[in-house]
Amino acid sequence: MASFRISSKLLISQTIVFLLSALFLILLALTAHAAMAIQEVKSSKGITAWLVEDYSVPIITLRFDFDGGSTQDPTGKEGLANLMTGLFDEGAGDLDSNAFQARLDDSGAEMGISEGRDGISGAMRTLAERKDEAFELLRLAIEKPRFDQAPIDRIRGQILAGIVAGERDPNTAAETKWLRAVYGNHPYSRPDEGTRESLESITADDLRAFHKATFALSGLHVAVVGAIDAKTLQSELDKLFGGLPLQQSLRPVADTELKLDQQLQVEYDLPQTSVQLAFPGIKRSSPEFYAATLMNEILGGGTFTSRLFEEVREKRGLAYSVDSGLSNREHASALVVTTATRSDRVAETLAVMRETIKRMADEGPTEAELAAAKKYMVGAYAINNLDSSGAIAGTLVDLQINKLGIDYMARRSDLINGVTLDEVKAVAKKLLSANPAVMIVGPALADGSKG
Repeated sequence: MASFRISSKLLISQTIVFLLSALFLILLALTAHAAMAIQEVKSSKGITAWLVEDYSVPIITLRFDFDGGSTQDPTGKEGLANLMTGLFDEGAGDLDSNAFQARLDDSGAEMGISEGRDGISGAMRTLAERKDEAFELLRLAIEKPRFDQAPIDRIRGQILAGIVAGERDPNTAAETKWLRAVYGNHPYSRPDEGTRESLESITADDLRAFHKATFALSGLHVAVVGAIDAKTLQSELDKLFGGLPLQQSLRPVADTELKLDQQLQVEYDLPQTSVQLAFPGIKRSSPEFYAATLMNEILGGGTFTSRLFEEVREKRGLAYSVDSGLSNREHASALVVTTATRSDRVAETLAVMRETIKRMADEGPTEAELAAAKKYMVGAYAINNLDSSGAIAGTLVDLQINKLGIDYMARRSDLINGVTLDEVKAVAKKLLSANPAVMIVGPALADGSKG
């Protein structure tokens, strides 16, 4: 559950901020292909952050991530990480929930913390002139969350209401069944929000223990973008994070392979049937990653230019959209293809998808397709990843997590352009020759046939 609070008392008008932000986006677009000056800043306590100075608007954006996430939820306490992140603006230090939120509101800052499968992510955006107030509140939330019982019960109730609503939602039910089927007993198979039973079992002591184990410097990644210089950031890093323990205490999580070659049918009386196929993926650290990314762009990643779009929508009108994507988690990878079609045309749609995927596995792409995919991937990176201060900061944190190096953006074009046609053909055969896991959500297929 993401915790995100936005102040209603910015000291400068929202209209001016909006206009300045719009100008900032324009400036970013105009300079998208220019070299971005990324500085590595290390504090006196050894805390490292990547910094992009930008004084176009008087705003500082900070992103951070701690290794861990919901994979660290103990058995029987599923939903612990999610509940914990929902409580970070519900009191810290000497400030109870009401006092903390009032101070945050007065500071004119935005703060959010949320859990993922493999990490706990946080963000703050503040006016540069109000950074001292904003950063002090963020420090308290990071270092000294209160976990008072009344907020715990209230946030737990909100999450439980979502779980109850999800039990009546076919897509939520299907996702739960899918995760259990393809991940088995791995932590990735568990719902991030937990279950009714697991949520009820979580205590304030559980939350404090999880926080202590996770919020430590050994698993921290930080990026800052905006109106702050390196020397100032050095001291701010020590203030923000210097009071945390040095080492995380994370439970080991094993890597896992998806359980493929199975078909799941989740029956609901819906006008459209959704279809999902999962194939083996590729690790982010693999030398084949860029070949796999280019292959995926040609197969289904390019929304209006891919083979799947051409065959499923353009030629036959079977679906409004169809796409594929690489999923890269820390302990599992997959290539997932999704679409939705009329319930009486599921078998036909699946047959076309399978044939298109098989042709890619058998023949690979053409030289022209590969050249177009390379051009798009090189050119679209700035638009997709660098179009705002928050996006830049988030991208820099991701680069740190994936150990890609501070010079990655300068090297990325060469890494993509260096991929050969034979390498793409090889990775297509490797990934797409497997029998996928298939999930169909909608009315039962006619005559019980399989897709």
